[in-house]
Amino acid sequence: MADVVVIKRNHEGKETWRYDARILERRTDGVLIEAFFNRPDLPFHGITLGQGDRFIEAYYTQCWFNIFEIHDRGDDHLKGWYCNVTRPAEIKDGEISYVDLALDLLVYPDGKQLVLDEDEFEELHLPEDLQQQARAALQELQALFKPPVGILLDRWSHARK
Repeated sequence: MADVVVIKRNHEGKETWRYDARILERRTDGVLIEAFFNRPDLPFHGITLGQGDRFIEAYYTQCWFNIFEIHDRGDDHLKGWYCNVTRPAEIKDGEISYVDLALDLLVYPDGKQLVLDEDEFEELHLPEDLQQQARAALQELQALFKPPVGILLDRWSHARK
């Protein structure tokens, strides 16, 4: 299945997680992939991230975020979207890497939004310009997911460059 390996890095650039994925669509400003959750089941803000859940993930080279659409491993129903505020992704043959800036947005299928990890973001003590860029990315995500909430393929097409 592994067309590409995804590497998550912390704000210092150190690798914190990696996993294999399959490329669904590639374009000049990003890539859409499919991956499967590879950790034990985890209760998470009212949903369960289950080992084997299908994730459709969008990475962008011009946007300061990525978006993960989460589908249940059993019946493939939509559980929601998990959005990471990040530096723009680095995409090369066989590898996608991104620097996570700790600030996240969870969007439920009904459109309810939950901002996560603001305390972790503050503890990074990032330079002011980087903090502003991260907060602008969060606002862009919040606007992108205003109801009606659609599937990631729709959002993939409309994400600002």
